[in-house]
Amino acid sequence: MDFAAAGLLDGLDGPARRARLELLELLHREGVTLEQLAAAVSEDRLALLPLERRLGGRHTAAELERATGVPAALLLRLRRVLGLADAGAEDRVWSDEDIEQARSIRLFLDAGFDEERLIELTRILGESIARIAAATTGVFAETFLRPGDSELEVATRFDALAQRLTPAFGPVLLASFTAHLRDIVHRGILGRTELDSGQLPGAQQTAVCFADLVGFTALAGELDVRELGSVAGRLAGLAGEHAAPPVRLVKTIGDAVMLVCAEPEPLVAAALALLADAEREELPSLRAGIAFGPALQRAGDYYGHPVNLASRITGVARPGSVLCAPEVRAHAEHAFSWSYAGRFRLKGLSEAVPLHRARPQHAPTS
Repeated sequence: MDFAAAGLLDGLDGPARRARLELLELLHREGVTLEQLAAAVSEDRLALLPLERRLGGRHTAAELERATGVPAALLLRLRRVLGLADAGAEDRVWSDEDIEQARSIRLFLDAGFDEERLIELTRILGESIARIAAATTGVFAETFLRPGDSELEVATRFDALAQRLTPAFGPVLLASFTAHLRDIVHRGILGRTELDSGQLPGAQQTAVCFADLVGFTALAGELDVRELGSVAGRLAGLAGEHAAPPVRLVKTIGDAVMLVCAEPEPLVAAALALLADAEREELPSLRAGIAFGPALQRAGDYYGHPVNLASRITGVARPGSVLCAPEVRAHAEHAFSWSYAGRFRLKGLSEAVPLHRARPQHAPTS
């Protein structure tokens, strides 16, 4: 194969040219077509092609249906909901792991899960796993990419490491899932009312906190992408550290985090500690808003008036402050120092809401 004539060696000379040529010859011997190689070169992903092939599919949805009894149409729908590219029933996009996944799906269906519930779980899984996969690949590259690497060296090293390390993620993910599941079950409610109705509890009293970085949009114009990501990552890390039971970290949203708790007092304490630590670590100023009331937990998220109110309160809070709705102050009045911040017109509410700023006990007020 004349790769030079095909333009796949353009712009290269010396060791870099020899390394690409060796990699092209290796991939071509393994069955990669010239068109596939040209596409990888044009998209600057030739060094990752061996790893992509190792993780790639060998089976079709039709083959999975024959092996597991799960309809191909359902498998294709689940793939789309998972956030992956569309595929046809005869496209070879399914791996050996997908066969085991399909067998598990069959178990869920046989146990009584309906397809719509399965779709809902898959959507949530896709959102979470996509973030985990993106974070993992970023850490992998930063750990194992070396200055001056050739395409051949990267391809060989990444492929070998992935072959050794990828199976190790399974136990990590399963153990983490089991631990969180155990924690949720421990906090669950399944009393006589739920047994009689056959339904889980509806809305429950919940304290909700949002904390965000002040001026993050403006900051995006001053920092490069790596620095900006580092700031958001440090915020998420701090939030995770302060989300000790009974406080839980529900999600991170770029420049913001969402925390919840069944009672306001631990949540206010966590928000104050989070802001103090962010200041000590010289992060951009944080602000937080907290509300308390009936909220509904569904699909791993929370919905209801306190969620919307906490978000609106955060938007009017001053940098470095924890601003709270009246219900929060009423339930944690003696645990903190409070100052009246005023009445605020908040979007979606017909009347102004009186808000109070929380501080640690004996902290000076201003």
